[in-house]
Amino acid sequence: MSTTEGPRADVLVVHASKAGGTAGIAALIADELRAQGLRVHVAPATDVDHLTGYRSVVLGSALYMRRWRPEAVRFLRRHAVMLRGRPVWLFQSGPCGPDAAEQVEAGVPEPANVRRLREGVDGEAPITFGGVLDPASARGFVAKWMARGGLAGDFRDPERIRGWARVIAEEIRPAEPSGRSEVLPVG
Repeated sequence: MSTTEGPRADVLVVHASKAGGTAGIAALIADELRAQGLRVHVAPATDVDHLTGYRSVVLGSALYMRRWRPEAVRFLRRHAVMLRGRPVWLFQSGPCGPDAAEQVEAGVPEPANVRRLREGVDGEAPITFGGVLDPASARGFVAKWMARGGLAGDFRDPERIRGWARVIAEEIRPAEPSGRSEVLPVG
């Protein structure tokens, strides 16, 4: 669904996902934000035309070879003017394998191009979550090769993701909650 149609929300959660793992993280974030009483819209980065009507933005990208998906970088570049003045949070997903949790804990470096764009919109540095490497959905030679070995599996930590979303909710919760939470379509 294009953001030119439909209702607006407190938070726009945008994702750039290759095989669905990052989209799954975006859905978990959105679910938790809704549970905290916020109105949320979720969309792939390629489907977002503008940011009018959204008070804040969460943007996530899959990491491949320590790079963000091109559509996430384009989103930051294309919407830089509209992102300035809004709270912006970023996440990246990618570490897989037996040491995924250690990589996440140690901190995966933010790509330089993302850092420059993020600093231009005064966004928060990205948090890193473990990724998913499913042999059944791996696309591309490298991903298929990696999925055959010990890197395969789901290394996302749902409770850590939800906890991060609760922190975001605390920072942007409306001063006068209406007492009801409107559920918007996840798209």
